[in-house]
Amino acid sequence: MEKRIVNEIRRLVAESPDNRFPNSDKHYFDTPLVGYSQAADPIFTEFKTHIGSFHLTPQEIFASTFGVDKGQAASVICWILPITEDTRKSNREKSFFPSWEWAQTRSNGAKFNVSLSLHLVCYLEQLGYRAVVPLLSPAMQVFKNAQVGVASTWSERHAAYAAGLGTFSLNCGFITERGIAVRCGSIITNLVLAPTIRFNMNPWGNCLHYGRGGCDICIQRCPAGAISSKGLDKMECYKHVYGDAPRTVGTIYGVKETGCGLCQTNVPCEYRVPATFSP
Repeated sequence: MEKRIVNEIRRLVAESPDNRFPNSDKHYFDTPLVGYSQAADPIFTEFKTHIGSFHLTPQEIFASTFGVDKGQAASVICWILPITEDTRKSNREKSFFPSWEWAQTRSNGAKFNVSLSLHLVCYLEQLGYRAVVPLLSPAMQVFKNAQVGVASTWSERHAAYAAGLGTFSLNCGFITERGIAVRCGSIITNLVLAPTIRFNMNPWGNCLHYGRGGCDICIQRCPAGAISSKGLDKMECYKHVYGDAPRTVGTIYGVKETGCGLCQTNVPCEYRVPATFSP
């Protein structure tokens, strides 16, 4: 069953017209990575300590969606959508606002990610299982938190870490074997699946800042000055990504959300797990 799900996700990424730039055959995303975790994995309870008590476990989201008497969540299915090389190249040369290609991927590519999530829910329902998209569940909330800044009740990055798909980074990104220029997605289901092994037990193991010679290029790349050696100032990042950038170039690009992505491009971890200090 694990292989069937991988193939279905890959098929949709390859064939869906929603994974295409306007009036083009070019994709927003390349072949995805897929991983699984057990819904009862203790790491989800540990996230309440590291992130905040507000962060929900898979079972809490499952129960809030279907009811406490409708069974148990069994697995979390996670995927990584790598942003294409052409889009990454276009953003490398930018120094303050993102490229047109990056903005299209942030806006329309995000819509594709939602449609992929909903497709997988329907796919599993047709097989007789329950499934929910955490970001679309009744329990999903996004809010400002005094300790961590912008916060939410579910983290796609943390779910992907639990599924063995990568590690965290200085700039609050997620570095996978396809790099940091990616988008994440997940669904929770009562289908029992074999979990992916977490080979890297260091939560920041793929980030050069925390080892293997240092780096900090993402600090230099940030147009908002939101990244320091202490990490990301989420509020400063938020003001640029959801304020300055869309107000300035959103209308020109024809999208409401532009993203930024400068700290995810022209950096050593852009498209791989970096082995040295070389981009």
